[in-house]
Amino acid sequence: MSTDRRAVLADAAIGVLAEEGMRGLTHRAVDRAADLPPGTTSAYFRTRQALLTGLVRRLVALDQAELQAAGEQAGMPRDADELTDGLAGFVASRLAGGGRRRSLARYACAVESVRHPELREILVPRENAAREAVRAFLGARGVADAEGRTLTLLACVDGLVFDRLVGGGAVPRGEIAGLVAAALRSA
Repeated sequence: MSTDRRAVLADAAIGVLAEEGMRGLTHRAVDRAADLPPGTTSAYFRTRQALLTGLVRRLVALDQAELQAAGEQAGMPRDADELTDGLAGFVASRLAGGGRRRSLARYACAVESVRHPELREILVPRENAAREAVRAFLGARGVADAEGRTLTLLACVDGLVFDRLVGGGAVPRGEIAGLVAAALRSA
């Protein structure tokens, strides 16, 4: 089985899920989206659950690669403004284009993982250079439990993305600056 073909199908499945929701995610819809002959998706992903699992694995791989590259490129922020700018850029990327599609698909998969714990295990946040940069920044500023604060800050940022995907609009920089300031406050 071709890894490239699986990636093409998983990418098409992400698009179908983002555009049509969980009910629209079918083998045939993925075949059409990938512009491949009928039956191609089912040849690589025999069941709907296998298709969903392949989609989630691809989604996590794409997100991890993006976060790793961003963290390596940016390194540890020099100050709160730089961290705010970095998070604002991340949020903007998750609300437009391919980032928006992946965000919509990720949230649909997160809801589905309530009924399918094997998906939840794949979706668990993972270590990457971007997360490490935030944790290092908070730790360097003397924040107690920098790991816990990092997880909380990133969960709040994720919540802003979700809110704007559902309700529309952008996330003002001031909202992100407020989250960063809260993460830096002593408990």
